Amino acid sequence: MSQKTQAFFVVSSGRSGTAMLHKALSAAGNVEMHHEYMVHIVQPLAVRRYMGLCSQTEACEVLRSTHVAAAHYSRAAHWGDSSNKLSWLIPEISELMPEAKFVHLVRDGRKVAGSYFRKLGAECYDNQSTAILAAHIADPRNVPAPPPEKPYWWPLPRRDDPVARDFVQFDQFERITWHWAEINRVITEALAALPAARKHFVHLETLHENPNAVEELLHFLNLDYRDEIGAMFARPHNVNRPVDQLLDARQRTQFDQIAGAMMKSLGYADSAEYVVNY
Repeated sequence: MSQKTQAFFVVSSGRSGTAMLHKALSAAGNVEMHHEYMVHIVQPLAVRRYMGLCSQTEACEVLRSTHVAAAHYSRAAHWGDSSNKLSWLIPEISELMPEAKFVHLVRDGRKVAGSYFRKLGAECYDNQSTAILAAHIADPRNVPAPPPEKPYWWPLPRRDDPVARDFVQFDQFERITWHWAEINRVITEALAALPAARKHFVHLETLHENPNAVEELLHFLNLDYRDEIGAMFARPHNVNRPVDQLLDARQRTQFDQIAGAMMKSLGYADSAEYVVNY
């Protein structure tokens, strides 16, 4: 990586403000900022790595030819990618880019699951795409891999996951809920191995409510803060349908059973679900 370019990565579950951070950090000046850089390559790679279908060496080779190369040839002082897809590849990225920094962006899982389910249901954990990937993972030698399109490539529980047996009976909302809990577990575990100077944890809700939190985030990334950047967090971005609603009673029960422990771990246990004001 170029010694003149500082790389950083915003990792999350998705539907958590990564597009908002992409827009805000792009405005900081002298930043080459991306949102889901090389997603058609990284998303299948991340799932294959998580599911044990590719080695760390193979994953590093791909990342070396994409993210490492991009940062190396960047003319900006900072190169960033705000991408939930990279959440599964933190150990590889941190090894390849030992000076890179990571922001763990978290949003209330009820809002994430509801947003995925209502707004992006056609591209995540639908029955057909999930079954196709499951068949490939079960027999990768004889069942061809699906194409690198978003609907197909979402992680499934590994055999040692306690929920693996029940997952085959999950509906789409339950699968999405599992994804939120598991990706945050993976991020937390991976970042625990890094020194404090390389990682920053923040709730999306805090960025909305507290300009000081935005200033702290930019300071961590060695970027200059301006009031207009803080103002960008006042309203949601990347909204294909500007409408929100609470989970229904059945969804609340499903969510609590699957992700209740992670909600507590991330500091949401005592908070009521909110409705987003667009």
